[in-house]
Amino acid sequence: MLTTLEPAPAPALTRLAAYPWLVVATTCIGAFMGQLDASIVQLAMPEFERVFNLRISDVSWIATAYLIAFASVLPIFGRLAAIKGRKLFYIAGFILFTGASALCGLASSFGALVGFRVLQGIGGAMLGANSVAILVKATNPQQRGQALGLFAAAQAIGAGAGPVFGGIILDTLGWRWIFWINVPLGVIGAIAGYLVFPVSKDLDPDKRFDWGGALLLTPALISLVAALSEIHAWGPTSIAFLSVVASAAILLPLFVWQERRMSPPLVNMALFANPAFSGGIVAVILSYAMLYSMFFVMSFSLVRGYQETPSVAGLHLALAPIGLGLTASFSGPLVDRLGAWATKMAAIAIVVAALVVLSFVMTSGAGGLSGVLAGLALFGSGLGLFIAPNNTSTMSAAPPALSSQAAALLSLMRVVGTSVGVAAAGSLLSWRLEARGGTGGGSLGVSPTVLNHAAVDGLAMVGAFAILAALAVSVGRRAAVTASN
Repeated sequence: MLTTLEPAPAPALTRLAAYPWLVVATTCIGAFMGQLDASIVQLAMPEFERVFNLRISDVSWIATAYLIAFASVLPIFGRLAAIKGRKLFYIAGFILFTGASALCGLASSFGALVGFRVLQGIGGAMLGANSVAILVKATNPQQRGQALGLFAAAQAIGAGAGPVFGGIILDTLGWRWIFWINVPLGVIGAIAGYLVFPVSKDLDPDKRFDWGGALLLTPALISLVAALSEIHAWGPTSIAFLSVVASAAILLPLFVWQERRMSPPLVNMALFANPAFSGGIVAVILSYAMLYSMFFVMSFSLVRGYQETPSVAGLHLALAPIGLGLTASFSGPLVDRLGAWATKMAAIAIVVAALVVLSFVMTSGAGGLSGVLAGLALFGSGLGLFIAPNNTSTMSAAPPALSSQAAALLSLMRVVGTSVGVAAAGSLLSWRLEARGGTGGGSLGVSPTVLNHAAVDGLAMVGAFAILAALAVSVGRRAAVTASN
């Protein structure tokens, strides 16, 4: 069996009283690295547009190629690791992610970069599918809450640090180094995983694997994201666009049908029997679509509209994830006082207010850049108050026996939401720039005024995501209450 190939951890480390926390710290390296990469690439989008001379909707594939690959294989590696063992998959993920990062920095063309990003996404999925499971098994119930909190903090720090580091790197070393920065982190993570992680135990005795679901998921997600990303470039009545829409409309229901009949499935559809869980999952998708579509749109606004250097733009863009991390950390007491639903509705109100402030400032000039920064901080704060309670209430709505499957599905939907946000933002911004400036869907040479007005059109889409998220949790809550009566 594969598990016999897993190396035992270093005996000197396992004897330490702090050994469980060494395991937690090692998983936090991967958590930090993944979020650092995701946010750092968003800031680099204007630079990629300039380097490769492509329309914005095409450039967005540098981000979405990684995300689609990650989401497509995340359930696959989660299941394979449960059967075969998590340690080797996790170490292999570090190695693949690190090697692909090095190749991304060496890419000589747009196509090569997108291809290497796919490899990077597969490596990231190996990490994402196993990190929380390894952490949970290494800690006892009394340690687990703190361990998961540290893991979440590592993700938040990575998301906040990405724009800051990315801006400095773009200004000083060039775009290739935003990928090469992953290499030393990946090497450290792989070595630490080899020395620290325990050999996998308690593997699933049921060795069946859902190959049908695995074969359906990837083309279904590619079709969905391609439809969102290329609707403007191809045209809504083009054969190419209608083909990918038809493909998504066929493949996604087929995937659901396959998962309902398989045992064990890649995605357990029994979770969706609870409407509160279903509404929460939809809100998870929309909340991450909000965050990353905001990242995408405001990267172009700060760099092209306000003509900031990447390093300054990165510092300013970091206000959103910093605000998110700070408010998420103290959302619990607010939920205790107001209740989960009221807290989430208040959070959406803050998000919408932030978008109104940003839209007014960016179109009128009133308040200047300070108004934009206040809007970004307010947006992140509102989103943090929404994401944390929504994740908690969604997990609480899942049957206890399916808690691990629910956690895996939450991770998958975060990535799907990020993909949707980036693809939709790239397509919409490209469309609005062309409509306002006749630039062929690019931002190069566009006046700051035109750029900021097009970006505000993108913020309207973020607002639509926010309203839909509020509706999703409200409908799910109402249906759950009705069902229980």
